[in-house]
Amino acid sequence: MLSRACSNAPLPKGGTIAGIGSGLVMALLGSGTAIADEGGVSFWLPGQYGSFAAIPPETGFSMPLVTYAYSGDVSTGQEIDLGGEIRLGINARYLGQFIIPTYSPDTEVLGGRVAFSLATIIAYSDVSADATLGPLSGSTSKDVSGFGDLYPTAQLFWNNGTHNWMAYVTGAIPVGDYEPDRLTNIGLGHGAIDVGGAYTYFNPENGWEASATLGITHNFENPDTNYTNGDSVHLDWAVSKFLSENWQLGAVGFAYRQISDDKGAPAVLDGFRSETYGIGPQIAYSGEFDGRPIYASLRAYNEFETKNRTEGVGAFFTLSIPF
Repeated sequence: MLSRACSNAPLPKGGTIAGIGSGLVMALLGSGTAIADEGGVSFWLPGQYGSFAAIPPETGFSMPLVTYAYSGDVSTGQEIDLGGEIRLGINARYLGQFIIPTYSPDTEVLGGRVAFSLATIIAYSDVSADATLGPLSGSTSKDVSGFGDLYPTAQLFWNNGTHNWMAYVTGAIPVGDYEPDRLTNIGLGHGAIDVGGAYTYFNPENGWEASATLGITHNFENPDTNYTNGDSVHLDWAVSKFLSENWQLGAVGFAYRQISDDKGAPAVLDGFRSETYGIGPQIAYSGEFDGRPIYASLRAYNEFETKNRTEGVGAFFTLSIPF
């Protein structure tokens, strides 16, 4: 029963999450890093990969849809370089709809399945600051909605029984809604590249699954501000079990850490690096809708041990239906 359900369902594998993941982060203006990483944003969105990270998508075209919501803040004791000013007491709210057209040809490369995606986002971001250090002081806020950058992703998948591996490369093409002096944006304002890989253990006989995705990000200079985010490493993980033919329950988490300093930051921010960890539950459904296999999942994260960035809660809702 489990093996039939899982083999028929378009699980949220590389093509589904990878495209959105990189996209997510860039769009997360308000929910990304503070102090470290310019404008409160890191390229990588912690937690963007979940269960089945290394299992390939169905061959052909699919259109994964991912909705992301986040709420977080930074205490008034932390300085943040946001919108060209040093800000205190940041509060961030974000809602985005990621659209990720994905294609996986029925061919092999180096003995593995390939997948390509190009993600973008329609998003709303609302950020407020209690105070500003500089010529203009006092509280301020800004909300903005629009389209984000483009996030191309290429992946290669291998399988050997219950063991699955995936390698990926993704990046950012900075064409989204961005203004360097604005308190919040939808686009990132600079390019980035991220490389990494994933492993998934999945046993259809007993219903257990475990996945881990590890990668490293390199950022390019923002030409509008001459600011360059430091490099970072990140780990996303998930453990789950199918409780029935259709329903899956488990836990998810992430670790994110900046490993080099930003360049071009104001002197008061020199040497700061961001870091955060998160953990939470997940629930998923695999089955059929109108004669088509579908996979839907909901996972949430509570951040902790956060340094130099907003800390809060975030949630992903993923829906994948092949054409």
